Amino acid sequence: MDFSPEEIERYARHIVLADVGGPGQQRLRSATVLVVGAGGLGSPAIQYLAAAGVGRLRIVDHDTVSLSNLQRQVIHDTASVGTAKVESARASVARLNPHVTVETIVGRVTEESAPSLIAGAGLVLDCTDSFATRYVLSDACFHARLPLVTAAVGQFDGSITTLKPYESGPDGTPNPTWRCLFPEPPPEGLLPSCAEAGILGALVGVIGAMQALEAVKEIVGIGEGLVGRLLLYDARSARFETIAYRWNPENPLNGKASVLSR
Repeated sequence: MDFSPEEIERYARHIVLADVGGPGQQRLRSATVLVVGAGGLGSPAIQYLAAAGVGRLRIVDHDTVSLSNLQRQVIHDTASVGTAKVESARASVARLNPHVTVETIVGRVTEESAPSLIAGAGLVLDCTDSFATRYVLSDACFHARLPLVTAAVGQFDGSITTLKPYESGPDGTPNPTWRCLFPEPPPEGLLPSCAEAGILGALVGVIGAMQALEAVKEIVGIGEGLVGRLLLYDARSARFETIAYRWNPENPLNGKASVLSR
């Protein structure tokens, strides 16, 4: 599959990059990435994946654009207020890179819908703000053997990690699951919502762009990913920290007595 002259110019800075080159750009063009959430995290993630030349983006979100979203959800604009976020995102991608095919799904990720939503994808980004969705999506990606780049943000802080628990590390120990990191979701109502607590707008740009970066690395096959590492960012102090976490043999997915296996 050859690149057109326009594509060669568009992706020139990737093609001359030794670790990417033409073969890496071909892998990006052949990739299908599912992005769950077209809000704060999903906005920069979708934009950078599209700009990078990911061939197919499948975007899932149930919500419509509101005026209060525009402080941080930069894929949308004033004219898109009231429209479905997935359709606003599709239009934005079309303006940015017409070589990217966008599939949109208005809906939520549930235990019932997750298998069909991830089917055919090669990699998944969790850009939601729901603990319940994170557990459902991470379980589904484990069973489908799909890498998952998941992130979360608070008022002034964010975190990101990559999950590939269907594989093992160099020592033969299984890679950790989301449930190894967080065995149980927090009680309902313990954490305030974005609307209640507020959030620094540019923060989601930092973390969402990092999700796209980790996804590109996974697709191209370069560098070291965040499997078994939780990267934390404190925007107040402009500090990054990395916390290592390991497989918990008691976890219900790939533990010694798995109860959520299929």
